[in-house]
Parts: sequence; structure tokens; C-alpha cells
Amino acid sequence: MNVDELVRDSLREQAAETLTVPQGFADRVLAARRRRRTRTFATAVAATAAVVAVAVSVPLLDGGEDGVRLASEINKSDIIAHPNQSPPRDLIAAGDVALAAYYTWDIDKQTQDRALHVRDYWLLNQETGRYEKTTQWSFIAVAPGMRTAAVLEKDLPAKRIGLLDLFTGKVERWIPVDRGVAGIEFSPDGSKLVATTYGKNPDVLTKADYDSDGDGKKNDWEPQWFESSRTGFYIVDVDSGDSSWSEVPADTQNLNVRQDFGFSHDGKLVYSGLTSAPHMQYYDFKGNEVDKPANEKYRNWFDDAGVSPNGRLVAENGAVADAHTGKVVTRVAGGQTPLAWADDKRLVVWGCDPAKCNGKNEFRNQLLLITIGTDKVVPLSDFRKASADYAGRWTPMFSER
Repeated sequence: MNVDELVRDSLREQAAETLTVPQGFADRVLAARRRRRTRTFATAVAATAAVVAVAVSVPLLDGGEDGVRLASEINKSDIIAHPNQSPPRDLIAAGDVALAAYYTWDIDKQTQDRALHVRDYWLLNQETGRYEKTTQWSFIAVAPGMRTAAVLEKDLPAKRIGLLDLFTGKVERWIPVDRGVAGIEFSPDGSKLVATTYGKNPDVLTKADYDSDGDGKKNDWEPQWFESSRTGFYIVDVDSGDSSWSEVPADTQNLNVRQDFGFSHDGKLVYSGLTSAPHMQYYDFKGNEVDKPANEKYRNWFDDAGVSPNGRLVAENGAVADAHTGKVVTRVAGGQTPLAWADDKRLVVWGCDPAKCNGKNEFRNQLLLITIGTDKVVPLSDFRKASADYAGRWTPMFSER
């Protein structure tokens, strides 16, 4: 089991130059909100029936603000599923979101006693509609609209942030930073980045002289628990590249070495996940601690879906609750881990068909689209293997399309 999954599972159990900005660049990054307001949905899908759609490669056409038609826009189907693919090869989408990328974990042994916990990414190529492997980047975040990704180079902490065009596969612009960055995330509207700064690489592993993972073998690789070198965060304006830095040192009670910041549901605050109550600490853009937003009091950072688009519900492990009161509204049949809201009534989750699962083989799961309050379950991908630590275990990254 990788470190992120180990921590998340335990918590659930407890709970080289700067380029000129291309014309229309900011419009491309911000286009997702406009598309979402104008998208119309297909008719409802019958329970357990998957609609399989294939994205095709097309030439440059007059379809976008810069004359480019993205694969995720060409196929406007409400559900694009590939229940025979794991890991996915072709575009997967449901409602307002799509699988923008996925990654696997690997260990890069550098010396006898030191290694790096590295991600290998498969990014959606917006020209072909297929996921393509890249080992060029240490960290990737995909913007709403899935035309642009923010990338960090291999050596962390990085001294610049790249803005990668997912249609051309080229970095269009580099944003320099004075302090080293090792984590990045886009705001919900795509206009900003929060970039977490560290004094040293948070993904370093060292040899443990005991059996740390319970497999009966000593000399396991493990993070340097409780030794995070986090120093603070930048808020970066994507359009101009301007940024401001706030000092927020690492939480010394947090066992995680990587303590990245993310945005609140409305994009007006940032938060850091904690390994003990209250599990999330919020800050304004100047680094001042603030109260949790009213509809995020019951949100947990390790449940990726978070608050529903309309702000009324919050996804929990196996349940959906009222975002303001925490009262459980419904249980999610077959859903183990909430990953993304397709819209206000549907969730993408890791899980299994309730009629076939019976609570066994928790790691043999697939992407499912679940309609809240009903028994409708649509498989979006094939199953991952029933093992927590095999090398090909892939982790999805969803973004608004």
C-alpha cells in the first residue's frame, strides 16, 4: 500500500525561461465554468448499464477560442465509460467531470539507504482522447477544462512551475518562484494556483530497520514521519504569473511529511489536511488561520469528492451527508471512496456493484457512477487488482470538463 493510501485508510477507519503569455491563455484555463453552464445532459442511464463512447482524433477545427477542439469537448456524451479497461486507455467522463489523468507509485532507489517515492503519470492527450504516459514530471495538477496542466520538474523542491498544454504536449510558460515548490493545485475556477513550499523533498524515503508494513520482512522503505519541511504556500495568478507567499510552517503533530495545501470549495481559502481532529485547518490567502466554511465543517481532506457543486452535500466514506449539519442523507451503495461529483445528484466512487461485491476484496474495485438515493450504478472502468501494493495500482485524477 502506498503512503497516501495507508494514511487515508487509517483516517477513514478512525473517522528554463519565462515565455510570453499566449493570446487567449487565461480564457482557455477559465473556460470550464462557461461550458458547465451550457452543457445539456443525455437521458438517464438504466441501472448498471454503461454507455461506452470512444473519443476520436480530429484535425484542428474552428471549435474553440484558439481554433482547437479538445477530445473531451468533441464527445459530449453524458457518460463515457470503458468498463473493460483498467488502467484506462481512452477518455472516461461522467456529467461535469472527466478522468484528466491517473498515476502509479514507484520507488526510485538512489543509494542503499535513500530512495524517492515517485509518481508515473498518464495524462489525457486532448488531441487523441487517449491517456499517455509521461515520466518527465514529479507532480501534476490539471486545470478545469482539461486544456492546461501545472507541472513540476523532477528535482523537488522546484524553482519554477510549468503550464503544460494538453493538446500540444508542450510547456507554454514557466512561472519562476523564489522558494522551492513540491505541491500544486488549481482553484475551482482555474484562475489561481496554490503552490506548497518545502525546505527539502517531501517524497524522500529511508530504510527502516523493522517490518514497517507487516509483510514479515525488515528493511522497508518509509517516509521520514513527523519531519515535514513545509514552509508555506504561494497563491499564483495563472494569467499574469504574479504570486504572493505566506509562511505557514509544518504541523509538528502531523505524521505526514507531505502537507500540501488545497483550495476550499468556493476557492476563497486554502486548507491543509491533518492526521488528527479537526482533520482540516483553513487559512486566508495571507496565511492567517480562519474558521472552517459553514458547508465544509464535515468535509475530510482524504475524501476527494468533498462538497457537492451546489454546496449542500458532502461526500463521506460510504455515505452522503448534509454539508451544514453533518446528518447522513443517504448511504452510498457499493461506494467505498468518493472521488468526484459528476453533478449535484451523482458521484464517481471507487467501489463495486452492490449486487456482486458483498463487502469482499476491498482492493478489487472499479470506477463507478452512482446516483444518490437510488440503486443506479454505472461502471466506468474495469477493476483494479485485489491488492493494495502491486506496482500497477493506479490512482485517478478527476477535473471539470
